Amino acid sequence: MLAAVSALAFVVPDMSFAQAAPPQPAPEVNLTPGAIPGTRFSFGGFIKLDALYTDTTDGEIADGTAGRLFYLPSSIPVGGANEGADLDAHVQFSRFWFGTDTTLPSGDKLRSYIELDLWGGGSNAFLGNETSTNTYGVTVRHAYASWNRWLAGQTWSNFQDATALPDAVDFIGPTEGTIFVRQAQLRYTVGAWSFTLENPETTVGPRLGTGARINSDDNNIPDVTARWLTKGNWGHFTVAALVRQLKYEDVATQIKDDATGAALSASGKWVLGTNDDLRYMVSGGSGIGRYLGLGIASDTVLDSSGSLETIDGWGGFVAWRHVLGPKWRANLFYSIARFDNDPAITGLAVTKQVHSAHVNLICSPLPKLDVGGELIWGERSLESGASGALRRLHMHVKYNF
Repeated sequence: MLAAVSALAFVVPDMSFAQAAPPQPAPEVNLTPGAIPGTRFSFGGFIKLDALYTDTTDGEIADGTAGRLFYLPSSIPVGGANEGADLDAHVQFSRFWFGTDTTLPSGDKLRSYIELDLWGGGSNAFLGNETSTNTYGVTVRHAYASWNRWLAGQTWSNFQDATALPDAVDFIGPTEGTIFVRQAQLRYTVGAWSFTLENPETTVGPRLGTGARINSDDNNIPDVTARWLTKGNWGHFTVAALVRQLKYEDVATQIKDDATGAALSASGKWVLGTNDDLRYMVSGGSGIGRYLGLGIASDTVLDSSGSLETIDGWGGFVAWRHVLGPKWRANLFYSIARFDNDPAITGLAVTKQVHSAHVNLICSPLPKLDVGGELIWGERSLESGASGALRRLHMHVKYNF
């Protein structure tokens, strides 16, 4: 037995001195085998912590509503009792995006883009609140594909100029004076012009304020927009037009009517120098409610005969941005919206005017990291003459990647 073991030891080479085999290159793995060869992929987003300390003079903004997460003019209470200040903190406006870019041998350019945030509500009643894990769902912001001059999918309305928005700590900032809508559309761009057919929806206010606002899905004609844009080292300027069908049907009450809404919007950014710029927007028209200020007013209201009466309105903002140094910048802006209601039809409890003033200071101590605070004062007035005010300190920490 010992002889056999000795023989085995003799024939087995001493691997402790053997030279390791040269490494072999890893096989190429295509993570997206369905993509067109040469497609470039990109990914990014940001993590954002928001903390809001809010005091309202005429009641409390309901817990769990959007007005507790960002400045929402229509949520400013009027006519209630002051219940003291509230503190809310959340990360729901954190977001991430994926994009692809492809240039075909023919020279055609293809692009796709999808952007998501966490403002989707909880997965169930227990988890989706502030009592336990603050779980919230993923929601779609943008999802579109483009081919040369064509775009199809969901993104900013062509009636909105997102590039004119100020550098705000709040989610939007000058909300009441801003055209702000994301929706499905088909867009064609040629030179300085862009044209869209967009998803329609009509908001209907009840007669004399008796009942809730109605979101009508009875439209059968898309909203139509056109925009002209010019830009340069001085900034940019753009004008947009909107024409839309306003329609409502109710079989139970035999109400069936439609009207036409139309509006214009002008906006831009004016570079004043190395450290300063002005940003602005002014918009107005008939039946503009759904597009202005996240729906402060309805597009239409039902009169006594069941006919739709369009509501005229206008809004705008102006914002000054000043860079204080390599790591500091400040912004000051004012925003307003007014609506021409007929109290005989709408009643006296509808919003006549909302305006707000904001000032913020933002520091970037490290690349891609922002720490900022914004003071907000807002006031909402009704046709009755009653009004309520909001005072808020909004702070955030935001890391872009």
